[in-house]
Amino acid sequence: MTQHTNAFPELDRDLRFIPLGVEEPRVLSPAQVRRYNEVGHLFPIDIFSPAEVAEIRGYIDDLLAGALAAGWSSYEVVNWHKCCRGIWDIVTEPRIIDVVADLLGDSVILRHSHLFAKLAGDAKRVAWHQDASYWPLSPSRVVTAWLAIDDVDVDNAAMQVIPRSHHHAQLAFRDSTTAENSVLVQTVDDPGDYGDAPVALEMRAGQISLHSDWILHGSEPNRSDRRRCGLAMRYLSADVRAYLDWNTNSIWCRGTDAGGHWANHPRPPGEQIPTPDNAPDPVRDASLNR
Repeated sequence: MTQHTNAFPELDRDLRFIPLGVEEPRVLSPAQVRRYNEVGHLFPIDIFSPAEVAEIRGYIDDLLAGALAAGWSSYEVVNWHKCCRGIWDIVTEPRIIDVVADLLGDSVILRHSHLFAKLAGDAKRVAWHQDASYWPLSPSRVVTAWLAIDDVDVDNAAMQVIPRSHHHAQLAFRDSTTAENSVLVQTVDDPGDYGDAPVALEMRAGQISLHSDWILHGSEPNRSDRRRCGLAMRYLSADVRAYLDWNTNSIWCRGTDAGGHWANHPRPPGEQIPTPDNAPDPVRDASLNR
């Protein structure tokens, strides 16, 4: 099969992994910041109490039910922070931003949010891939915070990462095949060639994991009788630039964007579930095939 080494060869992107971290982190320890840079991920980090995440889970249950009724799949709740107040409130939660700021610094911008809900018995997998390969952004200063809305373990298809694979930056990938039944469209073969043994990011509901935009990661089908739901939140610093209008869905969570490059969507007035023919924006991160 054809191998690709750059999803956007027409763009002048810096494809290096750039170590992150501030001199005096406030929430993470210096050792945690070093570990993030060394292995490309960090987990688990406590954010929400059991009572708080139970309330969030109830909200997500209702949102997913409304999304499915409107014709969306459980993987297509993308950038709904623009139209749903509950999602906006989660992605701008100060306790999450405090953690991310220890890596990104004074400016923290949410570029994208994506609800990944693997329902019980869901046969779909997420093939081994690198997030940054999908994104027309440069430089590569993006951190994903993945909030566990349900308890997440190996049995219900926890996300797995290949530690230290992020040091390779862009890896060759191919288009995913139909037989793979993957949610996304890029597959990196032989992931074990690029780092340590896979690590499953098992977490309690209310905890987050952090991972680099270059780390190899994926997940298997959910063969359990339990849902595995998490909200992926992509944060970056204001010096990052987007191509192809990928700067239109963002929120300034901390600091300012002096150049005005990034959009700053206000808190929605309520909950408005879009219909597939009236989406707030194209579901590009879920379906991009480059």
